[in-house]
Amino acid sequence: MKGIILAGGTGSRLFPITLAVSKQLLPIYDKPMVYYPLSTLMLAGIRDILLISTPADLPAFERLLGDGSRYGVRMSYAPQPRPEGLAQAMLIGREHIGDDASCLILGDNIFHGPGLSDLLESAARKAEGGRASVFGYWVDDPGRYGVAEVDSSGRCLSIEEKPARPKSNYAVTGIYFYPKGVSDIAATITPSARGELEITTLNQRYLDAGTLDIELLGRGFAWLDTGTVDSLADASSYIAAIEKRQGLQIACVEGIAYARGWIGADRLREIAATMPATSYGRHLLRLAETAPSTNPLKQL
Repeated sequence: MKGIILAGGTGSRLFPITLAVSKQLLPIYDKPMVYYPLSTLMLAGIRDILLISTPADLPAFERLLGDGSRYGVRMSYAPQPRPEGLAQAMLIGREHIGDDASCLILGDNIFHGPGLSDLLESAARKAEGGRASVFGYWVDDPGRYGVAEVDSSGRCLSIEEKPARPKSNYAVTGIYFYPKGVSDIAATITPSARGELEITTLNQRYLDAGTLDIELLGRGFAWLDTGTVDSLADASSYIAAIEKRQGLQIACVEGIAYARGWIGADRLREIAATMPATSYGRHLLRLAETAPSTNPLKQL
């Protein structure tokens, strides 16, 4: 299973904040935004990850994440010269994906909730078995998103991109699991009226073939799209409230790597030593002194 983080775009809705820095490098409380989608892929058990961004921003991501060995994963990088639709990521990442199943996550999407790792691992297994998966989340303003129509049994009936008259309140979130061959399917998509390779069109191909599943994220789950100043502030407030009250670290990529056995306690201590004055570093030290529980990912 291969992972892709799409962290491109201009972040124009956040100007002037993003005039000189990628949106996905902005802080969400105490961590860079990109840590959140990275941690989501890691919770799905994905260790081979491609990050796609603008040619100007890629060096900053490489400085931040390196080759991924710090987190027990393999990071690689590819440029997106022009943002031409989310499905373009599957073309840019064709060589990275190869003959494997894959998961695409948007760099500005944050997921948090109980049992998230179980849901992600299930979707990954389905993708390796030949079925695509998307995740639906109830919103008050579905016309801003791709919208999934779902029947009483939870089966996806239709998906529409930013419909004027939404058939449901379920927005399709920014994480997508696909079986092998997705790049070939993406290559057959023609640009929409706005000149983009729409992810909804790609998902529709799997829906038409009867190989698309939708998982509805219910109460207790948070899906945060940090594309505006208000949503950016809301996301930071949400993360801060949970971490301060519970003493946990959401999207602690080293902690996930430790829980999965990808790095050891000594490595945690080494990393913690580079940030001793931070709550993040102190959290890593606490993790290093405690053996991973029998089901540690429930807490990450």
